[in-house]
Amino acid sequence: MRFHTRKWVKPEDLNPNETLFGGRLLAWIDEEAALYAIIQLENSRVVTKHMSEINFMASAKQGDIIELGLDVTRFGKSSLTLRCEARNKMTRETILTVDSITMVNLDESGKPKPHGKTEIEFVRDRLDNND
Repeated sequence: MRFHTRKWVKPEDLNPNETLFGGRLLAWIDEEAALYAIIQLENSRVVTKHMSEINFMASAKQGDIIELGLDVTRFGKSSLTLRCEARNKMTRETILTVDSITMVNLDESGKPKPHGKTEIEFVRDRLDNND
């Protein structure tokens, strides 16, 4: 799994128990999944269709650094399915896992659009080396 993003837990991210609010973490994950899918599918019109069961395993407190990791598990005709892990960089504990996040590629009218992708691409591989 590649960990692409780090988030710093700040006072505004806490719940009444003074630990990381789960909804804040899920918002970070949804944004990270969207950004990842946009880059992979080369289309800014991508939406979240489905998120499977979310398994909270640990928490985080103010000042902790959270890492978000994503892996592609499936390329559909117009979708990309990811799995996610959020971990606490300070304690090395897994905070949560999401087995399946389905992102859908859309056309200009908001309808699912085939993307033609079958494997993960890295930006460096898309660059034309003949310049």
